[in-house]
Amino acid sequence: MMEETEVLEEENELISVAMQIILHAGNGRTKTQEAIKYAKEQDFEAAHDALKEAKDHIVLAHRSQTAIIQNEAAGKSYQPSLLFTHAQDHLMTITSEVNMTRDLVDLFEVVMKKQETV
Repeated sequence: MMEETEVLEEENELISVAMQIILHAGNGRTKTQEAIKYAKEQDFEAAHDALKEAKDHIVLAHRSQTAIIQNEAAGKSYQPSLLFTHAQDHLMTITSEVNMTRDLVDLFEVVMKKQETV
């Protein structure tokens, strides 16, 4: 049976990691929004730079999540945490947004280049 201090340490670890995931994923979302803004202005170099930064933030969020998963694989157990579940959902959603935004920027760039040749 876990002692109260062990439970609190576990909760604090999950809260800290969940907040890191939410923070980094949220920064990734902000960068995807910047990429769309740049694409609308036809500044595709800046759009791609913003998407690279978005992906870098997603990688940081994913690393935080992976540390907890690796701990569990090594035998450490955690109590279910709604905040950690929310953070994972947040990361998954924003990862999809980053991927979709990359495709949209690429598509818009192709369309604009074709219009220039017409």
